[in-house]
Amino acid sequence: MRSFLLLSVFLLFTLLANSQSLNELRKKKQKTNEQIKYTTRLLEEAKKNEKQTLTKYKILNSQIELRTNLISNINSEVEVLGGFIDQNAWLVSSLNSDLESLKKEYANMILFAQKNQTSYSKLLFVLSSNSFNQAYKRLMYLRQYTEYRKKQAELIEWIRDLIQVKVKVLQNQRTEKETLMQAKKREADQLAHEKKQQGQALTSIQQKQKEFERKLREQQQIEAQLSNQIQRIIEEEVRKARLRAEAKAKKAGKPTTGKTISYEMTPEEKLASSNFEQNKRRLPWPVERGVITDHFGVHEHAALKNIQVRNNGIDISTVQGSKARAVFAGEVSKVFVVSGGNYAVIIRHGKYLTVYSNLVNVQVNQGAKVSIKQVIGTIGYDSDDNKTVLKFQIWKENAKQDPEDWISK
Repeated sequence: MRSFLLLSVFLLFTLLANSQSLNELRKKKQKTNEQIKYTTRLLEEAKKNEKQTLTKYKILNSQIELRTNLISNINSEVEVLGGFIDQNAWLVSSLNSDLESLKKEYANMILFAQKNQTSYSKLLFVLSSNSFNQAYKRLMYLRQYTEYRKKQAELIEWIRDLIQVKVKVLQNQRTEKETLMQAKKREADQLAHEKKQQGQALTSIQQKQKEFERKLREQQQIEAQLSNQIQRIIEEEVRKARLRAEAKAKKAGKPTTGKTISYEMTPEEKLASSNFEQNKRRLPWPVERGVITDHFGVHEHAALKNIQVRNNGIDISTVQGSKARAVFAGEVSKVFVVSGGNYAVIIRHGKYLTVYSNLVNVQVNQGAKVSIKQVIGTIGYDSDDNKTVLKFQIWKENAKQDPEDWISK
């Protein structure tokens, strides 16, 4: 009995730990399901355009990745639940075995008491003692024996109730596991369907490779113009900082000739930089809802053969009419038009810059202070491709950063 209780305590802690793991998996699954619903909405909007576009293909890729993650999550949930079922099945079996032992022991106690009831009464048992001390001990023994019988009966009742509870939990867990297995099959079927669509879309796009290459070159020109504009802004900031430093040195009577003076931040800018850095991987998204359809850096094109693309940031696809918002408090450094790419807004956060391009109806002006999540403009909608895509970048002075390393997951 003692060893069983120790095992039960150990199992209880194991179940609690696994419960936390299961809850985390369920939260993750819920979040993934919400993302899948959103990408499904984007796909439905993209399908309104009869032309096969890269946007559709990229959203479909994101959908497949999300659904693959969901299936993996369900597998993990099934595995944890299977562990629960095995542990609870063992616990029910052990409780039933222990209950039978207790019932037999209790029955023997009752039988022994009944057999000896006519031989000597409790009173005679006490009065036949050789001394007062012995009589007292016999009286205490009878009380303890009666109390022990009472506790045995209570323990039997408690274990019987616990078995009923555990059997019900076990049934629920088996039902939940079966439901998960059915959900996994549905998701696997849907994944196969989406992969078939992906293959068809890829074939269609590659048949029009020349047209898509032309569009890609146009987009690269826009990217180059944006990068040049950012570079000029950084150089201007450095020039201003140099002038401030030279003026400060001249006032202090120090020589400035031949000295290389780097960008010098104000105390306010230093604080902004520090706060920005401390929120790495926790910055809010620059849109309320969206899906990343192109990643940072140089990589193979998602669909076109033998084509590499260079992205200074990330592309976030969202629904028509969505707003772009500042990912952190800062000051608007520049609002300008990018040829063929609508407006761009650059916000400074100390030595960091965040860039939001493909905007219309911009709601901020140069020099304005903005707060975190403040709307800065509407994301442009491309009626030809039926897409709404925000291009988002992060720079540390003149060094490009991967925004996915900064925004929350």
